[in-house]
Amino acid sequence: MSQLSPCPAKIEINEVAPRDGLQIEARFVPTEDKIRWIDALSATGLRRIEATSFTSPKAIPNLRDAADVVTGIQRREGVDITVLVPNVKGTERALACQVDEINLVMSASNSHGLANLRMTPEQSLEQFAAILEVSKVSGAFINASLSTAFGCPFEGEVPEARVLELVEKLIDLGIQGVTLCDTTGMANPAQVKRLCAAVLERWPETPFTLHFHNTRGMGLANALAAWQAGISRFDASLGGLGGCPFAPGASGNVCTEDLVHMFEAMGVDTGVDLDALLEVAATLPDLIGHDVPGQVVKAGKSTRRYAMP
Repeated sequence: MSQLSPCPAKIEINEVAPRDGLQIEARFVPTEDKIRWIDALSATGLRRIEATSFTSPKAIPNLRDAADVVTGIQRREGVDITVLVPNVKGTERALACQVDEINLVMSASNSHGLANLRMTPEQSLEQFAAILEVSKVSGAFINASLSTAFGCPFEGEVPEARVLELVEKLIDLGIQGVTLCDTTGMANPAQVKRLCAAVLERWPETPFTLHFHNTRGMGLANALAAWQAGISRFDASLGGLGGCPFAPGASGNVCTEDLVHMFEAMGVDTGVDLDALLEVAATLPDLIGHDVPGQVVKAGKSTRRYAMP
């Protein structure tokens, strides 16, 4: 007897360009432009927007206006504002701005954790416990992003057993949601499908999000494999902006409008108005001062028709 497909009929997209996309840009995007941009994104039907990071201005100068951005944007019903925080101090600053979700980050590999965060995975978990204590009465959803879940640029393969061990520790700690991150674009669809199936089988009630980079051109293929395994939540970045500064050769995140276009063409409900999203994507080159990798904004949707030559 064949099993029913686990493929979700509807997916949810977390737009990460305002944080992941802008953090490594060469020039600072003025606060008022960031606010207008996020307001435009929130009107497209996106379910969640990672608006910024409450980290040290010295560490990420491009996001030094975090509090001004979060308090300046228009809050829309049905659109959760999430922010990345690196420590207890950042958490306290973020909660003061009444964010909906706190996103913590740690690495699955020791070397990437030391390079990116100056912490091993075990040290990150200790810090998460302190953050959870500070945030427990806030009502904010607490998510943890597990970087290098599909491979480390310094160590190579990260065993699936190690990833599952860390996911278990996160959930036991009280983390409510987990993002599995292909930080360096090392994942392949077969690997993605295996790991996604494994976490969904062990923790069916935990909201898992998948975060892919398009470093080796497999971002959409990996997203498709995750969806086929039953994943319904995805990070994506408008225009394909982004890239980890501690991932040599890394390009941007999987592109939001390309991801939406793929799923909508397949009949999967994303909740996003693709035409409205493409309008916002078309403003990116002027906003950041250079072209972006996104394809659909350049080629148009697959339903586009041309005059005969």
